[in-house]
Amino acid sequence: MGAGCNHDTEIPDDRPEIRRILLIVIAINAAMFVVEVVASMQSGSLALLSDSLDFAGDAATYAISLAVLSASLRVRSWSAIVKAGSMALFGLWILGAAIRAAIIGDVPDATTMSAVGGLALVANLVSVLFLLRFRTGDANLRSVWLCSRNDAINNVAVILAGAGVFASASRWPDLAVASIMALLAFWSAVSVLRQARHELRHGAPGHA
Repeated sequence: MGAGCNHDTEIPDDRPEIRRILLIVIAINAAMFVVEVVASMQSGSLALLSDSLDFAGDAATYAISLAVLSASLRVRSWSAIVKAGSMALFGLWILGAAIRAAIIGDVPDATTMSAVGGLALVANLVSVLFLLRFRTGDANLRSVWLCSRNDAINNVAVILAGAGVFASASRWPDLAVASIMALLAFWSAVSVLRQARHELRHGAPGHA
């Protein structure tokens, strides 16, 4: 996802409007991190825990994006590479946790999964609307767009996992969704890394 798209427009990277938008989505992600951590502890859901850590990681990467908005393209590209690495590490952690839960995990609470997943979806759709224009920016801004887009997809998956857990009375839908989240993180990391490498080589914004 996010691959094979070509865009010709470049977004000015240091407008006050962009800084305000990034501050808003940082606050949204930080708040949802707290909500989902509590909910994951109460429900025992790995998918919710994965999503909560994703919110925390996104808040941190958005802060990095904000910090380097006025920096050179080279600095912004390197920050995108760091964020791509964090996406890949997140995916690796989730896969490991899913394997562990498959061996010793319990059945999570489906009601909490679906309710909190729905709340998280609303939060991420708001973020996506704010960040929609960034999907055609440089690797630094595009990584911001990809993070929120991935989160919205993850939230739909968490809701479906809650329904699956309720219907099957098993933990497998929860583990399947957590694994899908991990694969999506890997895919996005590769997309951002390719674009950042292009920018470092050619000295101009490129698109994966």
